[in-house]
Amino acid sequence: MKRLRIGLPPLDQLNADSPVHVAWLEGGVVVSQGCESLARLGKTRQALDCFLHPRDSLLTSLELPPLPAAKTAAAVACAAQALILGPVEQMQVAHGPRESCGRVQVAWIPTAGLERLGQVLAQQQLKLRGLYPAPYALPVGAAALDEGYLLTRDSLQQGAVHPLGLQALDVPLVAAPQRWSGAVPAWGLHGHLSQRASGGWGRALAGVALATAIWTLGLNLYAARQVDEGQRLKALMSQQVRQAFPELPVVLNPLQQARQQLAARQNDAATDPGQRFTSLLQQVGSSLPFMVGSVDRLTFEQGRLHLVLLTDSRSPVAEGDWQAALAQAGFAATHDDQGWSIGPAQAAAESEAIDE
Repeated sequence: MKRLRIGLPPLDQLNADSPVHVAWLEGGVVVSQGCESLARLGKTRQALDCFLHPRDSLLTSLELPPLPAAKTAAAVACAAQALILGPVEQMQVAHGPRESCGRVQVAWIPTAGLERLGQVLAQQQLKLRGLYPAPYALPVGAAALDEGYLLTRDSLQQGAVHPLGLQALDVPLVAAPQRWSGAVPAWGLHGHLSQRASGGWGRALAGVALATAIWTLGLNLYAARQVDEGQRLKALMSQQVRQAFPELPVVLNPLQQARQQLAARQNDAATDPGQRFTSLLQQVGSSLPFMVGSVDRLTFEQGRLHLVLLTDSRSPVAEGDWQAALAQAGFAATHDDQGWSIGPAQAAAESEAIDE
């Protein structure tokens, strides 16, 4: 697969029509080169390896002891403040790994020039793969002359720009086809630009994805809480059903099984007079506790329980919660001079209607 490399003009002069040196590589070998404008390169939709003009390639190396990556970055940032002319906040600083000799390569570039490059590339729909100082287009151990600057490549990570040209070093120059064939280093100045390029829609989509993840997490937590509450209520209902109907061997659906047991008991009470009498007596004892010790005699006829009270206990009792409890159980109580008559509520209503 071919790779496209371009040599940029000074960034303060860069625009879509600026001529740039173009080199196409295949298998690490330059197969063609020439000069094009970024506007024309935009039609290729090809990712670019960009190399800065020597004037923008600000490089130095520092000797540092072995440090963790975070401390190496902090040491480089501290040293850069003494090396950079101007506010360090307006510069993009990058550094390479520490080599065996202890040297760390450092480069910096004004963020204004970096933003200008990003804007021009975005306008032409060109994707930046990497941005490197000028010497890193050279093979390791090679040198080249570029507009009065001598470029040298000492190792994979180390390079230098000598503004005095051939007067600085007496080194042989690389042949023109090899000028753009060097392997790129493991670091570059494109980090800040890549972050900006990934903004816009990418940042908005990332925000939407984060909000969706938070919403989903909250929904799952709420659902889990509701499930726990439902399980707690179901366990409580099962316990109450077991207490009310101890004859049940197992409780799987508390509400349905309770309804079935109540219906069965009502059917048994309707068909068995003895069962009906027992059920009615239990209900009276629990709903009319004020009658305890006041009953002279009781009779059970035609499904109704008649209670004759002692002479000194025949005064009517004031209405209260006992009537609601009795009605909720499906019974009704009527009072006369002799005492009370308790039976099914429907039968009591029909009897009152006949009397009227």
